[in-house]
Amino acid sequence: MKRFLTFLALLLMIFSCKKENKITDSELVSISKIDTLYHDSISIRALTIKDSEVWFAGSNGKYGAINFETHKIFRGRIQFDTIFPEFRSIASNKEEIFIMSVASPGLLYKISNDKKVTKLVYQENGEKVFYDSMQFIDNSSGFAMGDPVENCLNVIKTEDGGKNWSKINCDVLPKVEDGEAAFAASNTNLIIRNNTIFMLSGGKKSRCFVSEDLGKTWNVYDTPIIQGETMTGIFTADFYNDKIGIVAGGNYENQTDNSTNKAITTDGGKTWKLIAKNKGFGYASCIQFVPNTEGKEIMCAGGTGIYYSKNFGEDWKKIHEAKNIYTFRFLNDSIAFAAGRNNVLRINLKK
Repeated sequence: MKRFLTFLALLLMIFSCKKENKITDSELVSISKIDTLYHDSISIRALTIKDSEVWFAGSNGKYGAINFETHKIFRGRIQFDTIFPEFRSIASNKEEIFIMSVASPGLLYKISNDKKVTKLVYQENGEKVFYDSMQFIDNSSGFAMGDPVENCLNVIKTEDGGKNWSKINCDVLPKVEDGEAAFAASNTNLIIRNNTIFMLSGGKKSRCFVSEDLGKTWNVYDTPIIQGETMTGIFTADFYNDKIGIVAGGNYENQTDNSTNKAITTDGGKTWKLIAKNKGFGYASCIQFVPNTEGKEIMCAGGTGIYYSKNFGEDWKKIHEAKNIYTFRFLNDSIAFAAGRNNVLRINLKK
């Protein structure tokens, strides 16, 4: 009996050690290197990758492009009357880059690929004007969305490659509820996948607006994300395809709260499931699926650092302490370009 008990204790100790030392899939991902590509006095929440360049637009009228192969940097600045606009939206088609300012006057500029021509193509004035995000579907069609100026989200579209823009009538769009708006945190609350458009709102009501016919008709669906106050709700979202999506955000005024600030959908935004309650990151500014991972791998940046998941967001590992990254985009599954306070960075992942 004594020998048996000794053997049993030894066996339990071995299994206990194995359990304690078990390394999860998420722990296998880390940041191997961060390179600073650009430094200036600027706040950047709009970033896009086009060909061999990463374009950015930010505060004080500043925008630019960095060739990540030649390391050549282009710097631009726009002044409108006496205003240096704050740009928080950026998008591109084959011919041009488009940047849009956040508040009245809402100013949308197109910039030629060679960076020689900058032209104002849309302007909107009004106390409630506040644009959050912009995306192109193809070379001709694009959309931009913002906070309500009437009883619906403020949505404009182009069908001629960005030369002309017009509003989508509120008769077509779902009505917003009291205190429902959107956040211009990272140019990520308007997403287009195939022929489906997703728009995410926040504030006192935080919902998912979906059009499956390129903006002709719309439906709106509730989400379980924290909401009810002005600075709560969805701040960022991404869709891996037209079915699998993730939303994140939280309470901007309580950035460590990670209780109900992330959710996933597998049916194109119709239903949502809370994930990682009281685990992982707090307030989220930008979340993105990692390319070529079937939606399993996700990275998030925000007020509590940079986090990574390898299991559809159920578990998260903090991979960097940086709290001043507002937006990022993946070049491939191992390299992301990020921006925020004063910097554009290249993040190299070790997997």
